[in-house]
Amino acid sequence: MREENMARKGIHIQNAVAVGPYSHAVDADGLIFLSGQTPVDPETGKLIEGDIKAQTEQGFKNLFTVLKAAGLTSDDVQKVNVFLTDMNDFPAMNEVYAQQFNKPYPARTTIGVAALPLGARIEIEMIAKK
Repeated sequence: MREENMARKGIHIQNAVAVGPYSHAVDADGLIFLSGQTPVDPETGKLIEGDIKAQTEQGFKNLFTVLKAAGLTSDDVQKVNVFLTDMNDFPAMNEVYAQQFNKPYPARTTIGVAALPLGARIEIEMIAKK
């Protein structure tokens, strides 16, 4: 479902969870800015159980649902930002990450943070281009 605003075009997904007042994505003249996704199960609205690999996989599932609603695929992703609460999770996250994209991979930044919403171990955000 799309919601129009004079300043921006919001993209909202009915079965995706938002834990605050924000759009799941915003279309800015063909650049699609996807809000950060934590590993929340859209069926239950709760953080999934599991290790960093499981949480990374769920975060990408949530993001790819938003991408699909925008008419895009992982091949349209230009930039990814990954936020980890424990940088020791980097190798396991990286293993799952590498399976999400075709080469050449998008540009990426990985940042260690003190905490994330709902106690998540990871949050991922992306920028894609139409």
